[in-house]
Amino acid sequence: MCQIRPNPMDLTKCGLGMEEEDETDWKAAKACFDNLKSKTPRPPKPKHAVTIAVSSRTLFDMVSERKLYEEEGIEKYVAHQIEHESDPLAPGAAFPFVKAVMNVNSRLRELYPDSEELFDVVLMTNNHAQVGVRLINSINHHGLHIERFCMTGGQSPIGYLKAYMTNIYLSKDAEKVTEAIQEGIAAATMFTQASQNELSDTQLRVAFDGDAVLFSDESEIIVKKGGLDVFFEHEKKFENTPLAQGPLKCFLEALGKLQRKFYAKNERLNCPIRTYLVTARSAASSGARVLKTLRSWGLEIDEALFLAGAPKGPLLQKIKPHIYFDDQMFHIEGAKEMGTISAHVPYGIGQKYNKGKLIEVPAKE
Repeated sequence: MCQIRPNPMDLTKCGLGMEEEDETDWKAAKACFDNLKSKTPRPPKPKHAVTIAVSSRTLFDMVSERKLYEEEGIEKYVAHQIEHESDPLAPGAAFPFVKAVMNVNSRLRELYPDSEELFDVVLMTNNHAQVGVRLINSINHHGLHIERFCMTGGQSPIGYLKAYMTNIYLSKDAEKVTEAIQEGIAAATMFTQASQNELSDTQLRVAFDGDAVLFSDESEIIVKKGGLDVFFEHEKKFENTPLAQGPLKCFLEALGKLQRKFYAKNERLNCPIRTYLVTARSAASSGARVLKTLRSWGLEIDEALFLAGAPKGPLLQKIKPHIYFDDQMFHIEGAKEMGTISAHVPYGIGQKYNKGKLIEVPAKE
């Protein structure tokens, strides 16, 4: 379900250009930038980066602006943004996450000055280009390093995600997130938490649910249709068979790639990226398959927390992640009520249920 980087041979076959030409163009552009004296680091080449596409309403608090747009229309909205373009927007739900990834980039540049294996944040928005000045001013005001923009003037930006080689897309628009996942892009709908937790300013913390997030919804389907006993029997029988990948598996893989760069410099205990698996599974009854699946993928998780159905909110309040991904709104609601920045992954059979009960869909007339 995750976006797969294009194979250079495939590009050649499709007539989209050759790898050698791409390298030549990139080197020429980079040489041009290098000749310009600047203390601002240049964004990395997309194929080397971990690219995070984030919407403007997710990065900044634009609730009042959104209300103006819905009530008075696009012209009033654009005029308001131009009038207030010198007034920086306040941080939104994704802001702490973006700040944290930029802190990781600073550490990576210290250890690998010439490396392009970094986080690259792209502002992906359907805003009109005239609104871009206020967005740029807000980014500069908050000291964010975001150089790549995609402003689509009212059209959906989803079609550009693959072109930007996006590893994950974060938005407040659930329909666009669903569309991105259907296109094979890791994506999640972000929510503003009810209260503010104090977050680490030295370590990026990312927490994942398991089924229908890192893994497929295979096991959730069995639970919903057959109950827990059938599920436990199934997991025991297939303990040594890896689960299929879920929509965010590739994002965990991308985080692991950057973590290993710190490990190579003997910085494992001081790594600024920490990952968590927070799952409702029971360890004794169904945990082994999860851990063996991660091992089969060659991936590590720093902390694996099996809750056996207990609420996730209190534990997440202790972890204080910069972002927590879950496929069930029940868990998202509980997490954000306790101050956790949460992101819903609209994938799998769980979308047909609410608090364990099947959602009744009205029959079409």
